[in-house]
Amino acid sequence: MRILRFLRSSVAITKDIDFYSRFSPSPLSMKQFLDFGSENACEKTSFAFLRQELPVRLANIMKEINLLPDHLLRTPSVRLVQSWYMQSFQDILEFKERNADDEKTIYDFTDAVIKIRNRHNDVIPTMAQGVVEYKDTYGMDPVVSQNVQYFLDRFYMSRISIRMLLNQHTLLFGGKVKVNPAHPKQIGGIDPHCHVSDVIRDAFENARNLCDRYYMNSPDLILEEFNPKEKDKPITVVYVPSHLMPCVPQWSYMGILWSTPQSSDRGGGVPLRKIDRLFTYTYSTAPKPDIERSHAAPLAGYGYGLPISRLYARYFQGDLKLYSLEGFGTDAIIYIRALSTESIERLPVYNKSAWKHYKTIHEADDWCVPKVTKEVNN
Repeated sequence: MRILRFLRSSVAITKDIDFYSRFSPSPLSMKQFLDFGSENACEKTSFAFLRQELPVRLANIMKEINLLPDHLLRTPSVRLVQSWYMQSFQDILEFKERNADDEKTIYDFTDAVIKIRNRHNDVIPTMAQGVVEYKDTYGMDPVVSQNVQYFLDRFYMSRISIRMLLNQHTLLFGGKVKVNPAHPKQIGGIDPHCHVSDVIRDAFENARNLCDRYYMNSPDLILEEFNPKEKDKPITVVYVPSHLMPCVPQWSYMGILWSTPQSSDRGGGVPLRKIDRLFTYTYSTAPKPDIERSHAAPLAGYGYGLPISRLYARYFQGDLKLYSLEGFGTDAIIYIRALSTESIERLPVYNKSAWKHYKTIHEADDWCVPKVTKEVNN
C-alpha cells in the first residue's frame, strides 16, 4: 500500500509540475516591491500572490532541470537539489485550497516560507558540486558545456528571483518587530536610499578579511565617488544591498543608467583569450574547494564568483562588464537601472525555445581555426 501511495503521489506531483510550468512567471518591478512593502503591506495579499507565483517559478525551472544530461541528473548533489525543489513545491501546494481569511493559514504559510528559504541556502554550492562530480567522471565536451552554461545562468537567476520573493515576505511579515532596528529605512530587503559607497566599503572589508584569512595578505581600497547631479553628495539608488554585495569584490568599478559603480585594479590584467572564460561556470584558476570543509566558505574554487555576480546585476535589468588591458589591470563596471520603474525582474521561462536549446545539435564552428606553428631553429 505504501508503494502504491508513493507512486500515486509521484504521478500527481508530476501533473502539478506540468500544469504550473505552462504559465510564465510574473516579473515584478522594484517600484512594485517598494510600493507594496511601504504602502500596502498586507500579509494576506502576499500570501495570495505567492501561493500562485512560487509554484510557477519552481515548476518552470524544475522542467529545465530534467533536460540536463542523464549522468549529470544522477549525481548525488543534483539529486539532492532536485529533492529540495520537489519538497518546496509540495509545501507551497499544500496551501492551494486553504482559506486566506484564516489567521492560522497565514501563520503556517509564513512559517513554510521561512523553512523553504532555509532549505535552499546551499543550492548554489550543491549544484556546483554536482557539475564537478559529472566533469570528474565523464569530462565536459563543448556541447554539454554550452548547455550547462545556459542552464546554470537560468537556474541561478530563477533562484535569485525565488529568494527575493521569500525574503521580502519573511522580512515584512516573519517577525514580531516590523521595523528592522539595524536597517530601519529598508523595505524588506530593499533600501530606497542605498548608499553605493557604503556597500562597496562593506564588501571590501568582507573580501579583505577572507584574503587575510586564506592568503595572509590583501589589497588596499582607494574609493572615489562622483555624483554628476548633486556634487559633494553621496550616490544613492533604490536597490537590494545584498544583491550589490557579491558584485563589488569582483574588482568593482560601478555606474548608474544608469548608475555605474566601477572598480579598477592594476594586477596585471587578464589575457584577451581568457576574458570570455571568466564568466564560464566550468572555469576556475583557484584550487578545487574541499567539500568536507564547506562550512569554511572558501574564497574561490568553483569559478562561480563572476558569473553569479553578473546574474545579480542582470536580475533587475542591469549588467556587469569587464575591460582588461593585459600587463596593466582590469576595470569591472556594474550597471544599475536608476529608475525603479525600469528595474524589472529578469526571469527565465520554460517554453519551446528553451527546450530546443537543449535538444538542438550544435553544428561545428563555421569559422576556420588558425593553427599555431612553432619555429624550428636549425
